[in-house]
Amino acid sequence: MEFVEDVATVEGSSLPRHEHGGELPLLVIGEESRMEGESEWKTWSRETVPKVMRIVSTCTTLPHRDLFSLLLVSPCLHQSLLSCSSLWQGIDLREMNNAGARLVAALSMSRYRHVKDINLEFAQDIEDKHLELLKTKCLDFLKNLESLNLNGCQKISDKGIEIITSACPKLKVFSIYWNVRVTDISIQHLVKNCKRIVDLNLSGCKNISDKSLQLVADNYQELESLNLTRCVKLTDHGLQKILLQCSSLRSLNLYALSSFTDKAYKKISLLTHLKFLDLCGAQNLSDEGLACIAKCKNLVSLNLTWCVRITDAEVIAIAQGCTSLEFLSLFGIVGVTDKCLEALSRFCSNTLTTLDVNGCVGIKRRSRDELLQLFPYLRCFKVHS
Repeated sequence: MEFVEDVATVEGSSLPRHEHGGELPLLVIGEESRMEGESEWKTWSRETVPKVMRIVSTCTTLPHRDLFSLLLVSPCLHQSLLSCSSLWQGIDLREMNNAGARLVAALSMSRYRHVKDINLEFAQDIEDKHLELLKTKCLDFLKNLESLNLNGCQKISDKGIEIITSACPKLKVFSIYWNVRVTDISIQHLVKNCKRIVDLNLSGCKNISDKSLQLVADNYQELESLNLTRCVKLTDHGLQKILLQCSSLRSLNLYALSSFTDKAYKKISLLTHLKFLDLCGAQNLSDEGLACIAKCKNLVSLNLTWCVRITDAEVIAIAQGCTSLEFLSLFGIVGVTDKCLEALSRFCSNTLTTLDVNGCVGIKRRSRDELLQLFPYLRCFKVHS
């Protein structure tokens, strides 16, 4: 049957006419439209969906909100996305409201059965009761969890830490920054339940004491990263336990801890794999302690901001010993002069990309171009404002 292009209006609708003048049945028109639609979808599914999947599968920072939007685009894309298990190995609820209920709901979906990473940083409305629900309803989904970020979740207590760690035996990365409710009891549960921790962030947990550091040192000899920022109850005794037993450490953050002395700082030299060290505010660190730190040949980043007892002699030792340095802050140190800058230029000019000497009154003020003559790869000249 052949058709012509002229259109007739029937009951307010524009319908094609048969070549002999008769109007085409609506059923035929509907079938034709359906077939055209199916053809378009097949073409779209065959050509576009694979392209979308290639983009999505290589995008490591795709927000979950965008991923959920893609689920609604088409049934074919929906099915393809759900079948790609790697897309559903993380749950990111950072800064979201009603995070506790959202997390329980998410882990009730089969797509998250292989989840490895849960991020609740500064999420609202996440409490111990939600962690209890997770353990009760979603235990099988948590058994492969490797990373848990509870930063800023201040409604979670020692009880909540006990619950969640008992459900996550494969946990490797655990972060509870700025939680003032947790105590050494939480660390007891952590070391008991999670034997594989390599990255631990206790920053701002002001009720953590040397007892926790002893537990960490005894149980996590393979620890690679430790953040103790503003854990104000810690002493030399606890830090020494870490330095003596956790020799695999690559990152150590002791920011804003003024209670430690050279007695502990000297033992940092035992960390032969150390790459990142933050000693900002270490008011008791002297040249004697820094001389030992200079033995850490693999250091890439060193923050000595407000280490007010430091002088040229040991900054020169750092320059000579740590020739891979990329980041160095001497901010606020009045006891250093151009001598240390010359040494840094001699030994670290090929690696340094960030150097902050602001507030170092003994160092001649230089323009950006003058600093670039000494350090040609420098990109950042000011770390602190």
